[in-house]
Amino acid sequence: MTGQTPGIRDVPHDVVVIGAGAAGIAIAQGLRKRDARLDIALIDPASEHYYQPGWTLVGGGVFDADRTRRKMQKVLPRDVTHYACLAAAIDPDRGAVRLEDGRTVSFRALVVVPGLELHWDAIDGLAATLGESGVTSNYRFDLAPYTWSLVQKLRQGRALFTQPAMPIKCAGAPQKAMYLACDHWRRCGVLDNINVSFHNAGGALFGVPAYIPALMEQVERYGIELEFHRQLVGVDGPNRQAHFLIHDADGRQREHVESFDLLHVVPPQRAPALIRDSRLANDAGWLDLHPHTLQHQHYPAIFGAGDVSATANAKTAAAVRVQAPIVADNVVAYLEGEPLSARYQGYGACPLTVSRGRVVLAEFGYGGELMPTLPVWLNDGQRATGLAWQLKAHLMPIIYWQMMLKGREWMVS
Repeated sequence: MTGQTPGIRDVPHDVVVIGAGAAGIAIAQGLRKRDARLDIALIDPASEHYYQPGWTLVGGGVFDADRTRRKMQKVLPRDVTHYACLAAAIDPDRGAVRLEDGRTVSFRALVVVPGLELHWDAIDGLAATLGESGVTSNYRFDLAPYTWSLVQKLRQGRALFTQPAMPIKCAGAPQKAMYLACDHWRRCGVLDNINVSFHNAGGALFGVPAYIPALMEQVERYGIELEFHRQLVGVDGPNRQAHFLIHDADGRQREHVESFDLLHVVPPQRAPALIRDSRLANDAGWLDLHPHTLQHQHYPAIFGAGDVSATANAKTAAAVRVQAPIVADNVVAYLEGEPLSARYQGYGACPLTVSRGRVVLAEFGYGGELMPTLPVWLNDGQRATGLAWQLKAHLMPIIYWQMMLKGREWMVS
């Protein structure tokens, strides 16, 4: 680790947490709850904290955007040192993190939870036209309101929705945006005038086959055209053209151009350079963690969770809610020289919003194993229900702000 400012000494902490998103705050709270004596530091330059699962509902006209953000200082744990800057480098052998401002903090245990990076520049011309010419994305706080504006204005024409290759955060979000838009157009009586298509770089509507029939009902109901193995590679906003690379069954590739009036884009996603360019990454660039203990595969003092992880779970807030207490348990066990007994089974959940008022609640773990948390008679996960909508639109924001970010661990076993 090089580039440290001369004369600035290491600042020691028991636990250093990189990232003050959902995972970082929940884990820091969990550590304080387990051992109030721990000296904990959080590293994150952001001045605001966002409830990102709400952005789909902003784009669907259900939430106001301001409901999804709060000042970072309002949600940070008490008695935790906050470094409001970026982590520039991690030295796992020395047990230290260099900050962007030149300071160095050392640790007995490190929790790496910086989230992932939205790679907008991977799609030619996209960054220059986002937020105008009918090009939008619910994956950005400032663009979700533009999505709703476009949906309201469109009365006829072509609406394209895209999904990149996995992994991405909230794999259901690309189609949630589409279903909410279609539901609005159906209610306004204009859906028949709009050609809606879903362009997926993958080969299936959803990664867990058990939920596909319920989603196909919505595809057929709205008259959506499904296009698989289509990767968005370029956007010409002024001319309203989307450029795709089609991967044919015989292995050949060809280019295809489609015009649009509305284009909802989900960009490719990757781990931040802090991780993907470090010794902590696996061959694909993600944080190399044990799938059950969430401890690093090669550096026992390092743990992780959330979107940066190479583990094969869904990258959702629901996964973080379950991972956070497991990481907190195992970090404390590591510091005390005890075996790591807490085990993560890959739980993740994706509330697939198919209309205003109906949600298919997908809950699953490693290998696509179904892991429902509600009794079957309340929600079987195989169909869209009003109860799941109440969970998504009303209960989950409360769980996030009032429980998860405050260290109240509920329904995590």
